[in-house]
Amino acid sequence: MTAVTFFRARFRARRGGGRVRWVAVTLLALVILAAIFAPVLSPDDPARQTLDQLRPPSADHPLGTDALGRDVLSRMLYALRTDLLLMVFAAGLPMLAGTVIGALAGYYGGLLDAAVRWVADIFQALPVYVLLIAFVFVLGPGTPSLLVAFGTLGWIVYARLIRTEVRRVRERDYVSASYLLGLSHTTVLVRHVLPNSLRQSLVYLTTDMGLALQGIAVLSFFGLGVEAGTPELGAMVAEAQVLLRSHWWLAAFPGLMIIVIGSSVAALADRFNEDGEAG
Repeated sequence: MTAVTFFRARFRARRGGGRVRWVAVTLLALVILAAIFAPVLSPDDPARQTLDQLRPPSADHPLGTDALGRDVLSRMLYALRTDLLLMVFAAGLPMLAGTVIGALAGYYGGLLDAAVRWVADIFQALPVYVLLIAFVFVLGPGTPSLLVAFGTLGWIVYARLIRTEVRRVRERDYVSASYLLGLSHTTVLVRHVLPNSLRQSLVYLTTDMGLALQGIAVLSFFGLGVEAGTPELGAMVAEAQVLLRSHWWLAAFPGLMIIVIGSSVAALADRFNEDGEAG
C-alpha cells in the first residue's frame, strides 16, 4: 500500500465515521426536541380514552389509536420523556457512585480497594439482567425501584474503570510534584488525578445509556417497569403484542423508536471509543 492509498483510506474512514456521527447526533437531537415539546406536538391528551378504539393511522391520529382509544402519537411523545430521563439517570447515577468508590479505592488502596475488587469479581460472574429483574421484582414495579436496581448493579463497572485509571495517573510526575508543593491528598485526588481518569468512564457512559434503555424497555415489557398507566415505549409494545397481527402499528412505532434511540446512542459510543483509541 502506497502512502497516498493509505491516507486516502484513512480519510474515507474518517469521513464515513463523521457521517455516522452526524446522523446519530441529528436523530438524538430530534428525539430530545420531540420529548421536550411533547405538550405542543401531541394531538391529544395521552391519557384520554375515547370510543375511537384501534383506529389505523389517519389525519386525526397520525399513528392510530390503541385498544382504549388513546392517541398513539401522543403517548409516544410523552413516553420519550419517560424513557430518556430514565436512561440518563439509570446510567448517570451508577457512574457517580462508581466514580467516587473507584477513585477512593484506587488512590488510597488498602481494605477498600480489596473490597471493591472482591465485590466486582462476584457480580461479574453473575448474569446482570437476571439480577436486574430479581431486584425490581423484589422491590416492586416503579421508577424508584428501577433506579435502585440499576444503581446497585451498575456502579461496579465504573468503579473498576476509575480505580484502574486512578492507579495509573497517581504515578505521574505532576502528581508527585503536587505533593512536593504541599497539597493535601484530597486536593491532589480531586483536582489532578480524577479529572485525568474519567475518559474511559465517559466513553462507557454513552454505551451504558443504550444498555439502560434496553433494560428499561425489557422490564416494562414484563410489567416490571414504570408505574401502570405511565406512557413508556416498552410498556406500549407489551400492550400491543396480542394485537400484533391485526393492528401492527401499535407495536411497530414504539419498537422502532427504541431501535432508533438505541442505535444512535450505540453509534455515538463507537465513534467516541474510536476517537479515544486514536488519541
